[in-house]
Amino acid sequence: MKTLTLSRLLIAAAVVLWSSGNAYAALTPDRGSTPSAPSGKANGKELSASVTNSLIKVTQVSGPTGGNSGSLSSTDVNWKPPPCWYEPVYTPEQLKAFSETGLALGYVTPHVGWGGQKLWTDHYRDGKDAYNNNGDGSLTPTKGYDNYNIGKEGYFWRGVAPDTEDPASWDCERVMFWQDAGQIPDVPNAPTPETLAEYAYDKVKVPDTEIELKPENKATVNLPTWVWLDKGTFKEVKVRAELPNTGLWAETTAKPIALHLDPGTQDAETFPASGDCRINDDGSIGTPYTKGDADQTPPCGVRYLHATSGTPYHLSASITWQITWQGNDGTGGDLPNGTFETTQDINVQEIQSVNR
Repeated sequence: MKTLTLSRLLIAAAVVLWSSGNAYAALTPDRGSTPSAPSGKANGKELSASVTNSLIKVTQVSGPTGGNSGSLSSTDVNWKPPPCWYEPVYTPEQLKAFSETGLALGYVTPHVGWGGQKLWTDHYRDGKDAYNNNGDGSLTPTKGYDNYNIGKEGYFWRGVAPDTEDPASWDCERVMFWQDAGQIPDVPNAPTPETLAEYAYDKVKVPDTEIELKPENKATVNLPTWVWLDKGTFKEVKVRAELPNTGLWAETTAKPIALHLDPGTQDAETFPASGDCRINDDGSIGTPYTKGDADQTPPCGVRYLHATSGTPYHLSASITWQITWQGNDGTGGDLPNGTFETTQDINVQEIQSVNR
């Protein structure tokens, strides 16, 4: 099988995949290479032929909006979202318009693209076989269609792979196929509510960790710096992921459960010693500093043992978020916890007095 770049594909007569006498001009990269994503237009609407951009729609249902926010980092370094799945991308009318208008350059799998109208009309209009890659170098014929299935209710489904360089993205190499409306294909890697929940994991935006400090800008050697977050500062964040034209949805919820402090130097003590400050039932963390508490041990805080000398310490505060999900079919469960970290500069002075 010959590999073509996109520019060579546009001028090539054909790259031949032989089986039962059929020939197809195809952009078929070797494993490990990444094709450029073409796109097309149909009926005046932009129909993306990209296989790296999902049609899944993610919206925030609840939680803080506005202000600075960021994505979570999984606490499980071995966890990854799904490498690929299938989605409905064309109605019969849309596929006809795409196939018979303009260049007709687009993907039929995450790693195989067809360039030229004849490829599309042969298989989706005129009933000629195409060939699925079995992953072991062999090809299996798949029957063609009669006039794009116009008159039938349903969609043509195609594999989606956010990262086509991921070896596991080759698990969705079935050539774009038909599925009747209201049905999910009975194929490996068909989407499920859990697929949507996992896809939405890095779409969850959580607020910056803006902790309160006392003293605010400059700590004192051997005296504790109190750390707290006021009641209700952190609330759970819920997002909803929906795959259009399937009825599939899932809600992924991130709930803050702990604050971890890292003083930014080994010459310091944290309170508690683990640096993990529990989030109280009312959403607060620690206890606000009040006048006269300077010599007390805070429930959440840090004590620096050496002064800074021109270069501040970088105090980091990271919130751990518990992640759960629930789907349209009643399924649900847990996903790996996520963390979000912010840092702020702390200067430490030698003066052994504070305002009480």
